[in-house]
Amino acid sequence: MGFNLKKIFNHSDEDLLPSDDEHYNLSLEEAIKDGGEGSKLILLEPRAYSESQQIADHLKNRHTVVVNLKRVTTDQAKRIVDFLSGTVYAIGGELQKIGGGIFLCTPKNISVQGKMTGNEDKEKLHDNSDIELDF
Repeated sequence: MGFNLKKIFNHSDEDLLPSDDEHYNLSLEEAIKDGGEGSKLILLEPRAYSESQQIADHLKNRHTVVVNLKRVTTDQAKRIVDFLSGTVYAIGGELQKIGGGIFLCTPKNISVQGKMTGNEDKEKLHDNSDIELDF
């Protein structure tokens, strides 16, 4: 006669194993309502370090965030990057610099392929900051 521990303790395997996404705030219903997981790309230009939590909240809700730090001081920008580094580490996401003072923050459910080149080879780079979008 066999002994079934699951019946004794009244647990299933799912009850015993931690959820892979338990640190996210987004429920399945909210994900579907929003058009699916990671369906939003949020563009933010914080003007103070105090806006870091708002950026982290978007990441916790599984949204990709592009952060332009050109409107804050260098000290505040460093603090924001440190805060976001901790946030993306905690949720298993990634933080990638994509330009001067511009960072791409992605949650775990978003895969980023490729890297932006740095300023190593300045002879082959062009500023192109004068290009405007005309709609």
